Amino acid sequence: MNESLPQTKRIPARCLPAPSRDACLVFIYPTGPMIGTRYPLVADTVLIGRTDDCLIRIGDGSVSRTHARIDRTSDGYVVTDLGSTNGTFVNHTPRPRAVLADGDYLQVGCCIYRFLSGGNVEAQYHEEIYRMTVSDALTGAHNRRYLFEFLTRELARSARHRRPLAAALIDIDHFKRVNDRHGHLAGDMVLRELAALVREQVRGDELFARYGGEEFALVMPEAGPAEATATGDRLRRLVAGHPFGYRGERLAVTVSVGVAGTDGRDPVTPEGLIALADEQLYRAKALGRNRVEGGPAGPGGDPWNPL
Repeated sequence: MNESLPQTKRIPARCLPAPSRDACLVFIYPTGPMIGTRYPLVADTVLIGRTDDCLIRIGDGSVSRTHARIDRTSDGYVVTDLGSTNGTFVNHTPRPRAVLADGDYLQVGCCIYRFLSGGNVEAQYHEEIYRMTVSDALTGAHNRRYLFEFLTRELARSARHRRPLAAALIDIDHFKRVNDRHGHLAGDMVLRELAALVREQVRGDELFARYGGEEFALVMPEAGPAEATATGDRLRRLVAGHPFGYRGERLAVTVSVGVAGTDGRDPVTPEGLIALADEQLYRAKALGRNRVEGGPAGPGGDPWNPL
């Protein structure tokens, strides 16, 4: 049975420009040998799935054998879910059928693609490749590589002007339980939603990045011990009070936070500062999770004066 498109104001088909045959999908998540692969949508119908019949073939177990179909129509490129187990998402919203717009994110199973169809697809593609070098495709946060580039610059500035700088590592408590009980799609949802929640709190001079797995980092220029610890605790409380949910079921999500920093007087490397924050994160985990460790400066190996 045919499903109707969403009820929006539409231009008659005869007035619409023909969809560009330069349109393509770019594979952007998860990270691996296929990242950045471009799939031109030159055929009128393109199947996506695990079988050999699919023009876009994906070996991931979260993808159904014939998962979705993209049709080139007078309205544009239309994606239709083919009764897949895990659904088809456009811009992180489940859509059984939708017209793709330039720049949309298309997710099948755990795999995410970017749809490009603008006037200069080649330029868009190269822009997307650059974006993937600095950003994490799943969460939209900066990636580990850019984190260390930013830390290198900010630590140099901190040392030059003798100004404080803090870093926090934020780790989701018992994240493996979410994946084991609800599946990796639920885990991806938690990562994406948590990142969106935290990004809204990040100041313009700060940097929020996905450090790896379920771990994030926040770099806070000009933040001393008390301010950095207070920020970590504010984010901890924000996450604990947020109503995470997946397929109608509430998920209890908390984070542990480790904070460390420098006042600019003693030399420290990006790796050294992150290692100090990681030690404090480990301490927060050992002391029961859902807490912040790092605190104000004090005698006896305090994380705030790394050497």
